[in-house]
Amino acid sequence: MTTASSTTSPAIVWLRDDLRITDNPALTAAVEHGGPVVVLYLLDEESEGIRALGGASRWWLHHSLAALAHDLGELGVPLTLRRGAAAAVVPALVDEVGAGAVHWNRRYGLAAREVDAALKTALHDDGVDAHSHQGSLMFEPWTVQTGSGEPFKVFTPFWRACLSRPEPREPLPAPEQLTPLDEAPASDDLDSWQLLPTRPDWAAGLRDTWTPGEQAALDVLEEFATGHLADYGQRDVPSQEATSRLSPRLRWGEVSPFQVWHRMQSDLPAASREQAQGFLREVVWREFNHTVLFANPHLATKNYRPEFDEFPWEELPEADLERWRQGTTGIPLVDAGMRQLWTTGWMHNRVRMVTASFLVKNLLVDWRVGEQWFWDTLVDADEANNPANWQWTAGSGADAAPYFRVFNPELQASKFDGHRNYVREWVPEVDDESYPEPMVDLKQSRREALDAYETMRRTTA
Repeated sequence: MTTASSTTSPAIVWLRDDLRITDNPALTAAVEHGGPVVVLYLLDEESEGIRALGGASRWWLHHSLAALAHDLGELGVPLTLRRGAAAAVVPALVDEVGAGAVHWNRRYGLAAREVDAALKTALHDDGVDAHSHQGSLMFEPWTVQTGSGEPFKVFTPFWRACLSRPEPREPLPAPEQLTPLDEAPASDDLDSWQLLPTRPDWAAGLRDTWTPGEQAALDVLEEFATGHLADYGQRDVPSQEATSRLSPRLRWGEVSPFQVWHRMQSDLPAASREQAQGFLREVVWREFNHTVLFANPHLATKNYRPEFDEFPWEELPEADLERWRQGTTGIPLVDAGMRQLWTTGWMHNRVRMVTASFLVKNLLVDWRVGEQWFWDTLVDADEANNPANWQWTAGSGADAAPYFRVFNPELQASKFDGHRNYVREWVPEVDDESYPEPMVDLKQSRREALDAYETMRRTTA
């Protein structure tokens, strides 16, 4: 492999879940390298263990990449798109452009870490500088541990440990300009990746709800900080605009947690300052889930608590499972949430817990079935948050809710949607004779779930 002088050779920035220009340590380091910059996004569906994206995620990725390509063009460089296994594609591009360095921001799933480590070794062996950077988590898993050097298994002490650490670094500024190669490397056409649904085109609701891209993410952060944050105390009310809607922005790295953290620390209206700490606690919950994933790489497929391997899950008929997916269970709050998910690619967090609890505890369906559906349909489907939160609800995860904590959809609706504003928005026929009878009796199915749990406990005792 040929390389040029480290002071004049190009540097490659390999983007993954960090589709932004501002506060991008890998991009900043590439600029500091001193030569031309090549910005690469690689669609890797071939490396072993990398989880294939769901449909909603593919939709978001397409539009976020289109926005990023525009923003990079404004700075003078194109976005280079390639497809294939990183172990082959990245070294090939290094050789093609004569790069002296490759920079990326770290990932935390096992398969991704193995890909990155092997690639770093191969590049170093070929005389190419390869550097990873901290851009996606404020508190990396190996930096926040218990007194005995173990990963935290409970969130509250993890949160306290994070607060006891030095303040997360300030966000990095965006480069004012990037130096391109004299001749841009070949790039795939984004449309050729066929990330968007066509037959059928089910994404109309996503288009109506979201505008992917870094500038839109920064606008949402600012609007939340100066507006809806003041109402964050009402965040459990699904009909209220009291949540940030930043989850897909953080998942795709259109905004960094460092940017969110520091925006919550400065220049806020008085009413918003009172709510900022509670919101940051939820941001750090995301980091806790990544710590859990780091220590438990099979989080999406294996019970965190191995005793749940003996849980007597039910094999639900496909037609009944489809009623849950499509929001026709006859349980209004569950149906409203599932329809919001299908239409917008997102669901209010309180309702996520209710819909998940109904599946795993009232229908006794294995949490992995629900986790996969959310993975396919959420625009914020995250390899740590999605399985960790499903296991939390199922009782099989880290810092899990006690198994007997079943989210009764009727009581939850009475408490958080008492006027049925949310339900009526998504289930307009709820009061009509056409609305179906409930799939199950909530009290009886709760008792059956607790009996199943006791069976598991006796089996594993």
